[in-house]
Amino acid sequence: MKTELLHANFGWLHAPPFPPACCHCLIIRSEAGLMLVDTGIGVQDIKAPEERVGSEAMQAAGFQFIESVTALAQIQQLGYSAADVTDIMLTHGDPDHVGGLADFPEARVHLSAEEQQQLETDDPRYRSAQISHRPQWVTYDINDADWFGMPSRCVDTAVNIDVRLIPLPGHTSGHCGVAVQTEDRWFLHVGDAYYLRGELTDPQHPIGELAAFRATDNTQRL
Repeated sequence: MKTELLHANFGWLHAPPFPPACCHCLIIRSEAGLMLVDTGIGVQDIKAPEERVGSEAMQAAGFQFIESVTALAQIQQLGYSAADVTDIMLTHGDPDHVGGLADFPEARVHLSAEEQQQLETDDPRYRSAQISHRPQWVTYDINDADWFGMPSRCVDTAVNIDVRLIPLPGHTSGHCGVAVQTEDRWFLHVGDAYYLRGELTDPQHPIGELAAFRATDNTQRL
């Protein structure tokens, strides 16, 4: 079985007047099992939204709690179980990206050391309840390889493919893109380096105000 990269939506956000936005994640499928890039809104978030996400974030981002689109539900639809997910790469630690971690307690969770350190602080941006199950963190703090002229950090996974964390600070100080090499090409998931495709062609796109507000490291972002 060759490595297969599947685009997935693991949750919905809708905070009018902004249009609905999906939690764009990836499923990487191979003979060794599954890997995920980000986990969206999880089953545990749906069971205890106030505790795990918080009313402020739910209102600001417009969290939609739909169990059928969670990562766990979707991999089960593919015929897998939670135990088949060996590795999860995180772009960053916002609630709509880490909510599904608790649904995969056996997976190793790869992220930048900078982001993991922030997750363990009392920064109100992050929700300690979402990581109270003590994920199996694997952190990276050294740019040890070049990726098309950009610094990258090689990720050690159970699957024999090239995966890199690409530092893209700005949205958070430890925010990273995740680059995945398949048989014939590279794919880069940029996390929240931008929200909507329209931002790439319209510098005055209204969602840009929200992006600037959410960015915690604007010096590096610029």
